[in-house]
Amino acid sequence: MSVQQRTADPKSDMRFASFRVPDHPSEASFEDLEAGNSEDMEGNISEESADLNAEGGMTVAFKDLSYEVWNSANKKQRLKLLTVVSGFMPPGHLSALMGPSGSSKTTLLDVLAGRKTVGTISGKILFAGQHATRTFLRRYTGYVEQFDTLLDNLTVYEMLAYTSELKNPMSEPFEKKRAKVEMVINQLGLNGCRGVRIGNPLARGISGGQCKRVNIGIALVTNPRVLFLDEPTSGLDSYTSNEVMTVVKGLTKTGITICATIHNPTPYCFNLFDRLMILLHGRVVYSGENGPGAVRYFEQFPGVKPFGHRGSFHNKAEWIVDLTTRADREGKHAEYADRYDASDLKAANLKELDLQLDRGYRVSDEQMKELAVRRETTNPWYWGVRTLIKWRATKDFRDVTFLGPRIVDKLVLALIIMTLYWKVGDNHKLSNYNNLAAVLFLWTILPGYAAAAFIPTIVLERPLFVRERNDGLYRPITYVIFKMMEEISITLVNSLVFSAIVFFPLKLTGDFIIFWLIFLTTTAIGIVLAYAIASVSPNMDVANAALPAYVTSLLFFVGLLLRIQDQPAYWKWYGYIDFLKYAWSAQMINQFETSHTRVLEGLTVLEFYGLEKQNKWAQLGYESLFFIGFTILAWAALAFVSHQKR
Repeated sequence: MSVQQRTADPKSDMRFASFRVPDHPSEASFEDLEAGNSEDMEGNISEESADLNAEGGMTVAFKDLSYEVWNSANKKQRLKLLTVVSGFMPPGHLSALMGPSGSSKTTLLDVLAGRKTVGTISGKILFAGQHATRTFLRRYTGYVEQFDTLLDNLTVYEMLAYTSELKNPMSEPFEKKRAKVEMVINQLGLNGCRGVRIGNPLARGISGGQCKRVNIGIALVTNPRVLFLDEPTSGLDSYTSNEVMTVVKGLTKTGITICATIHNPTPYCFNLFDRLMILLHGRVVYSGENGPGAVRYFEQFPGVKPFGHRGSFHNKAEWIVDLTTRADREGKHAEYADRYDASDLKAANLKELDLQLDRGYRVSDEQMKELAVRRETTNPWYWGVRTLIKWRATKDFRDVTFLGPRIVDKLVLALIIMTLYWKVGDNHKLSNYNNLAAVLFLWTILPGYAAAAFIPTIVLERPLFVRERNDGLYRPITYVIFKMMEEISITLVNSLVFSAIVFFPLKLTGDFIIFWLIFLTTTAIGIVLAYAIASVSPNMDVANAALPAYVTSLLFFVGLLLRIQDQPAYWKWYGYIDFLKYAWSAQMINQFETSHTRVLEGLTVLEFYGLEKQNKWAQLGYESLFFIGFTILAWAALAFVSHQKR
């Protein structure tokens, strides 16, 4: 679900005006870190936070980190996106990963957060001195994507409450969960828009800055130990960027560890960061304190004019960004990285890093329990299904844009069939039996083509699903069960109404209940088939081409266009895996099982089509197996097929 990003109204949140951030939020030298000198939150990194982990966060330390992927243009070549990167991020501090486009800053963030799905990672990454499992990263770290992935039909409060109920233990009272949500809303300055829908590009909702803060909020409702943010100011104007980053800076007071990638910060935003790591072509060219220390380091480079000289930029952020970007474009990235590798600064950094890696941490029992967690979700699957129904299905059922594609097309087609074949069942002429077989064939195949309406659900929600799964909100099986329960609850009613519109005006014979059950089952199979194809397909175009092509191929083996007994022996196998064949056979048996009229070649209708020995309930039962099979395929695709390569 995408949202429209807009410029924040300067009057919408006066909390921003009340913040005062020092010109130099961090003026500690690396030697101060080593000595353990303790000042306030925006001064030096205290021993308690840098060495022992603050109560709310964990030190993230990494050494000799490298990352390689295969070159898409040359499959025999491997590209090194990160080269021997080392550093650490203390609790209670805001750390920045900077560099021009293509410097691999987001790559480093994804590697640290365990979000990479391709490539080879080497080196050491420790959280509080321990190797972090993927389950720990999903449950106890937060990751704010560069692009917003929210539910556009929920309000700000509902979005946060929905996430809180999924991520926090089911044993925790809802009142306590709601209190966490209220705390986050107050903390992020979202009171003014708590009841406003998130919105999308077509339906106006909250502003771009508010949307960024909601994304941060969904990462905070479970009190993460570490918060990663990918380009949190991307697409925002300078005022809104300052507003968002001021909120992020305020979160360090809780003690959590925060790391953000940032491309071209405003001077105000730049001064909010405590520590700074700059990358060029995947190599570190600076790692240390932000502010004057970074400026002094680069001023020592040959040919670099000192900060503040006539004609230079008037703020440190622009001066550093300009210097490193020019170095990147002029091919000096290797020279800058080599200088850092040979510098006293890196030697001091490694010394401090080795101390942190070797000395051990006073980790609380609670943190050790978190680090050893094995389940990727806090709650069992049934709680996840319940919560998804509570917050999402109830909204969808009142959403015209959700219900429209699930009702209107089928209603129109049912009315066309009703008026076109009016009382066709009353006509007992021999020439009319073909019309009866044709209308049952048409009624059978409609759910297969109508399933195309369900493809966008999976494809468009894929970024949301990936984000929520990575955040540890639910498992793929939970999502599949929820989607099927949501769709079938609508289909139960719709199919009954549409079946009545067709069955009774057409004066069809047989059992109405089985007529309806066949249509219901076929529609349910069409839905889960659409989900399976959408889950396997990399994009909407492939899915929209694959579904009708597959359904069309099934038509040849249903038994009307070419009788079952006339189909070549080498194609018999395809008929066995054609769910529409079983549906049409059941409808035909239901309609003609009491008819003994000889129509063609001295045969009854069922004998002519090779159905005289079949049982309609057995055919329905065989068809139902396809629902199970396609559900398993949809689950497997969601669980194991990754279309978002990171």
